[in-house]
Amino acid sequence: MEWAFAGLFGACIVVAIAVLAILLGSVVVEALPYLTPSVVLNFASHRPETAGYAAAIVGTAWVVGLTLLFSLPLGMAAAIYLEEYAPRTRLTRLLEAGVSNLAGVPSVVFGLLGLALFSRLLGLGFSILAAALTLTVLVFPYVVITTQEAIRAVPRSIREGALAVGATKWQTIRRQVLPAAGPGLLTASILAASRAMGESAPLIVLSSVIFMTFLPLDPMDPFVVLPVQIYGYIGLPQEEFRGVAAAGIVILLAMLLSFNSVAVLARNRMQRRRW
Repeated sequence: MEWAFAGLFGACIVVAIAVLAILLGSVVVEALPYLTPSVVLNFASHRPETAGYAAAIVGTAWVVGLTLLFSLPLGMAAAIYLEEYAPRTRLTRLLEAGVSNLAGVPSVVFGLLGLALFSRLLGLGFSILAAALTLTVLVFPYVVITTQEAIRAVPRSIREGALAVGATKWQTIRRQVLPAAGPGLLTASILAASRAMGESAPLIVLSSVIFMTFLPLDPMDPFVVLPVQIYGYIGLPQEEFRGVAAAGIVILLAMLLSFNSVAVLARNRMQRRRW
């Protein structure tokens, strides 16, 4: 029976990879005629021959960058508190369960929260900052959970050895635990960036500007991101916009893979050095 399950598992993996390869291949083939410098440098347009993603690329960089700036320190600080300082009480277990449940909430719900809290209550409007704060709430549980797992993976003997030679608890965490958990912390940043970069539903709720003809240069500027821009092009009637949208998908994948590659290389380098 064991070989049968192994064979079934392998067959499922092969089928999944084949479907993914066919899907990506069809997207790349359709995008090739439109992958020119103009599609990166031009602004959004209702004419497929002049349509581009300049504002969306800059907007994506703004939103994802601010999301990481907010979510990584907050999420890691929460994970450190829950793992290293919080007593094992019912309240702590309730907080951990709440964080885990947040990870399963549909993203559009976070969009409604951001619209009510950040855009209207705090008066941030439909700005880059409102979008980044909304996505911060969305990716926060992923950062907390991943960081907790990374901290748990650090052997208890490292903590005990540091405390035995006179280090304080915070010195032990800062100089021993966190460097040892570094690869896991980079994994948290990869997950946060990947989730933030691919989201569209919360940002549509926040009234992202689909046809934006200027670069956002300030956190309070209106914004558009690549997934929303792609969604906007797909909805247009001209058949040529399918190719423009496919080119946007390739650009989004290239940005995502570039960030992930740098983070994975850094994580692998830290894994070789940490012990």
